Amino acid sequence: MSTSIRIRKGLDIRLKGEAEKVLVQADPAKVIAIKPTDFHGLIPKVLVKQGAKVKAGDPLFGDKYNERILFTSPVSGVVEDVVRGDKRKVLEVRVVADASIAYEDFGAGDPSTMNRETVVQKLLKSGVWPVIRQRPFDLVADPAKEPKSIFVSCFDTNPLAPDLDYIVHNHGNEFQTGLNALSKLTKGKVNIVVNSKTAAREFLDAKNVVRQTVDGPHPAGNVGVQIHHLDPISKGEQVWVAGVQDVLIIGRLFLTGKYDATRVVAITGSEAKNPKYLRTLIGTPVKDLIGPVDPHTRVVSGNALTGDRIGQDGSLGFYHTQITLLPEGDEPKFFITDGWASPGFDKFSANRSFPTWLMPSKKYALDTNQNGEPRSFVMTGQYEKVFPFDIYPVQLIKSILANDIDQMEKLGLYEVVPEDFALCEFVCTSKINSQSIVREGLDTLKKETT
Repeated sequence: MSTSIRIRKGLDIRLKGEAEKVLVQADPAKVIAIKPTDFHGLIPKVLVKQGAKVKAGDPLFGDKYNERILFTSPVSGVVEDVVRGDKRKVLEVRVVADASIAYEDFGAGDPSTMNRETVVQKLLKSGVWPVIRQRPFDLVADPAKEPKSIFVSCFDTNPLAPDLDYIVHNHGNEFQTGLNALSKLTKGKVNIVVNSKTAAREFLDAKNVVRQTVDGPHPAGNVGVQIHHLDPISKGEQVWVAGVQDVLIIGRLFLTGKYDATRVVAITGSEAKNPKYLRTLIGTPVKDLIGPVDPHTRVVSGNALTGDRIGQDGSLGFYHTQITLLPEGDEPKFFITDGWASPGFDKFSANRSFPTWLMPSKKYALDTNQNGEPRSFVMTGQYEKVFPFDIYPVQLIKSILANDIDQMEKLGLYEVVPEDFALCEFVCTSKINSQSIVREGLDTLKKETT
């Protein structure tokens, strides 16, 4: 039975630089980089050496503590380098791509006719399994466990987020096949979550799922908010999640027998010269997608609130479907014209500090300057205005800072991940890095309870 929910708390951040509805095939990448750092908590075991020849779908590295989970190459080619950092930490595995991709054949098949173990084995062997993540802890799902339900959010409310209706158009067969595969992984429901503006028939006509409706400002599109209101997580339970484009990758695997790591990526942000959609591959170098950028521009793989700062020489993250280009904010500002004493006619405000709150459709070219330094963490009520969970956010953050395991559990840490606190971090007068604190708390909780 479907449910309709309206989220009241939240905040839509209206930025300039939305991607135009134009889809362009990006030039083939010469080098692809797969980064173990994209998978939190992973201790990688490298399975290839420099100079090794690989096909698309051949393993590059695996999980040291769960050898069934493999991370495979999106392209065929030659392993150029295994890049290591401090203490020989593996930062990325680079593959020089062939002009034409040769795929490992994992065998096509209808997941509806398969049992759970067969579906799991195909996802694991092909390297597609890591697109499925588990809550709590926001890690790659454990194939030995079974979730009580699975969630797919079919809309995104993050700043300048790609239009998933546009991306899924004409890909209904892949999407439905991916959903059929997911349905084999749980005895519970596969929930696809839409909002009242969703128009894609690929979502509205999907079968073998329960369609839920959630409306409201950001973070209504965050799957964590949706799980909290539709199927809350208690201690000892798991819910698995996958993105729309992840479901498409799963569907293509079963339809073709190939690991096709194609992503449609939205190039966004006020500093983007030509905001548009590009069809490319996971791990593509960002400079191949956006070209040269001004040195005072921050290049983010992902959205402005939760993405990774990668620079022009970085690569598209494994889970990211957006590249955001923002002003760095490293230039001095005169306090009367651009600072705290300015009239604020071009400043976005979450609390009506500036007259722009009277302009609900105005868009902004916000930079990354925090406009202040970290200061005392005080109770202001700001977090509660944008945090649509039945959880006390400030008390939860303070319990993590105090390393109080019992309080973390009681205050609902199992139900959140760092992205759920992104808006809290954005509006925080105290400049507290809430997302990193939540990540530390989840790591501590996992270590102590598993």
